[in-house]
Amino acid sequence: MADSSRKLADDGGIQNRDGAGVIESNRQSSCSTWSGRGLPYLTRDVKLGLLFVGLAISCLLLYSSTNPLKFFPMSYPSYSDRKLYGLERVLRSAAMEDNRTVILTTLNDAWAEPGSIFDVFLESFRVGNGTRELLDHVVVVALDKKAFHRCLQVHPHCFALTSNGNDFSGEADFMSHDYLDMMWRRIDFLGVVLEKGFDFVFTDTDIVWLRSPFPHFYPDADFQIACDFYNYEAADKRNRPNGGFTYVRSNQRTVKFYKYWYQSRKSYPGNHDQDVLNQIKSHKYLEDIGLQMRFLDTAYMGGFCQLSKDLGLICTVHANCCIGLDNKIRDLLTVLDDWKMYLAGNRTGDWTVPRDCVGSFDRPHKPHKHGLQRLV
Repeated sequence: MADSSRKLADDGGIQNRDGAGVIESNRQSSCSTWSGRGLPYLTRDVKLGLLFVGLAISCLLLYSSTNPLKFFPMSYPSYSDRKLYGLERVLRSAAMEDNRTVILTTLNDAWAEPGSIFDVFLESFRVGNGTRELLDHVVVVALDKKAFHRCLQVHPHCFALTSNGNDFSGEADFMSHDYLDMMWRRIDFLGVVLEKGFDFVFTDTDIVWLRSPFPHFYPDADFQIACDFYNYEAADKRNRPNGGFTYVRSNQRTVKFYKYWYQSRKSYPGNHDQDVLNQIKSHKYLEDIGLQMRFLDTAYMGGFCQLSKDLGLICTVHANCCIGLDNKIRDLLTVLDDWKMYLAGNRTGDWTVPRDCVGSFDRPHKPHKHGLQRLV
């Protein structure tokens, strides 16, 4: 980790490198005066030293448990050595009954503000049909300190993922440098989750959950992904995938696939993960490793690109084919309003969205403002 004064361990413990250096120095000092005649004094010094260390560690652990933000890494770890401390503990605490399946989403400060996308996302689980219990298995992966703090306030399963000096707290414009870096960091992180043996549903935070998608996943597929446009059969690679919603099983095939996907960014510079996936989805390498890929029908996992016409089938709705955070917020709030009307029996199943997202690529948008939207 870039901050050499601290090191977070998987079990949540803290090791202070500076402190360890002091202990080593004291040990060398004691050894330098060690003689047969001085043995009783050395034993007493060692005992006192061990007592001091034990008390210090106890106080440190107690303080860290009451103030988790104190040890939030202020600079980002290198992905080369996978310093994702505490990740496995968070995943285990959120896993479903099979002890290996979690739901993951990523969050930055702009999307975490009260009244922003994160609140809409959480509310959808509460008003969805059979989705409230799924919220217990959601791990929020915070990309900056403010997002992590906000997550700790409203949700039990939060993990701080950080990056090499980049600031991901603001609203990243589509295809900007920060946007691309966030997308690729996500792919690398998901590969780590697979390496740790966890299956996952990854969901963008600008997706509302209205029903459980699990009944619509294919039992024999390794990697399943939603689509901007679903016009063919589930195994047909002419479908246009959207990386904002995936269901992935942890095995050797998917671990190899995510590594290949991440490395392929070098072959297609300036492209985000979704565009690169479109380039590599038919590569022979995926056939060689035996990866079973399936594309999810937009009738169930839909979005604003190709919105399911049947509210009786829809499970998730993604604010895709849309830019501008406020446009997404307004239209997703309307999705929840339409859904509540449908559940109340006051509507046969017609959407009144998208509205603000329509044409959003063709007009300028202002950065999201605090408090602009009502809370759901």
